[in-house]
Amino acid sequence: MFTLLRNAALCSLWPKIDLSAINRRALTTTIRLLKNLDDKVSFPGATESHFTTEMQFIHNIAPIPTYRVMDLHGKAIDPTQEPQVSKEFAVKIYKDMITLNTMDLILYEAQRQGRISFYMTNYGEEAYIGSAAALDSQDVIFGQYRESGVLLYRGFTLDNFMNQCYSNEKDIGKGRQMPVHYGSKELNFQTISSPVATQLPQASGAAYALKRSGKKNCIMCYFGEGSASEGDFHAALNVAATMKCPVIFFCRNNGFAISTPALEQYKGDGIASRGIGYGIDTVRVDGNDVWAVYNATKVARQLSVEEHRPVLIEAMTYRVSHHSTSDDSFAYRSKKEVEYWKQLDNPIVRFRKWLEDKNWWNELEENSFRTSIRKEVLSAFSKAEKLLKPSITDLFNDVYDRPPQSIVDQRQKLKTLIEKYPENYPLKNYKNEGKDL
Repeated sequence: MFTLLRNAALCSLWPKIDLSAINRRALTTTIRLLKNLDDKVSFPGATESHFTTEMQFIHNIAPIPTYRVMDLHGKAIDPTQEPQVSKEFAVKIYKDMITLNTMDLILYEAQRQGRISFYMTNYGEEAYIGSAAALDSQDVIFGQYRESGVLLYRGFTLDNFMNQCYSNEKDIGKGRQMPVHYGSKELNFQTISSPVATQLPQASGAAYALKRSGKKNCIMCYFGEGSASEGDFHAALNVAATMKCPVIFFCRNNGFAISTPALEQYKGDGIASRGIGYGIDTVRVDGNDVWAVYNATKVARQLSVEEHRPVLIEAMTYRVSHHSTSDDSFAYRSKKEVEYWKQLDNPIVRFRKWLEDKNWWNELEENSFRTSIRKEVLSAFSKAEKLLKPSITDLFNDVYDRPPQSIVDQRQKLKTLIEKYPENYPLKNYKNEGKDL
């Protein structure tokens, strides 16, 4: 109707209007609109796309480069990328790497002797401690289960580690978790849980809450490349990107999702390419290079805290150890392959060479520290092993402010069973011997 009225009005004014001018302007406008349509997509689902007459199925893009600072001999490749840090700062990182390695050796053997039920080592992945060094102590960490070094850097003591692995009366978690499932409210480290990838969407949600609070901190979320095959990974990255959450997703790509090699797990360009797909700032680094990890995390934190931009870091490394004490990795890879990687690129050895080149470390200090830290680890181990288990009442505490009747009934039932079959309950091994039940 509007078009008809407009045309009628134009006809009534015919003698007064230069239609050739109108037609020229209309043609110019139309051409401009068509040109814009030819160049750039205006659909809301892909506003950065451009139109083309060439049909192209994209199979892959150029591989994402891997950022590194040091070569395999601990030499800075580009001096401008070498962080300006103090001797004390660098030596602390190195000592934590050795401490972690020493603790792993002792606790792994302890599990094999039946003294603890489970353990996971960090062999070959110690350089991720560099990421902890780049964070603020108030940044909240969501770990997977190979982040012991992060806790160590933040101040989790050898006694804390041993008490948790033994689930004794001084265990912060009160014996409610498997070994290596650490947590510390004091150190802003969320308690680890076994299910794969559950920490990822939790991290996005926590980051959004942190953003709303106005605090100048971020969330650091660690996970392995196997977790990226879970749906939680995709949900977490999409939420973080669309809600502009201050979170760093740190992927330890160590080549194996338990027994599944990376080549059988995914076809694309690692995990980093997925971050780009979600519109997230992404970088791939040499995960055996402490300073590459440190530099990348430091910049990622700035982006997250100052600009509320989520970041994905893919740290490329190799899992020298078995997945856990429940795994025999030689069932799916050769011993020769593992030995090759041990000789090719040990992150501890690489960092030691860097320190020695600076004259910040030497053979005497190496031998002295390794001897002393082994004694400290064994001392903490021995103390933890002798402590009692937590009180039986801790089975029922801390979940509810006021226990509901169902919990009260369960507690009474356990007490009745213990009284009826005392030979089946070694109460002498538990704090208070069940007298507070």
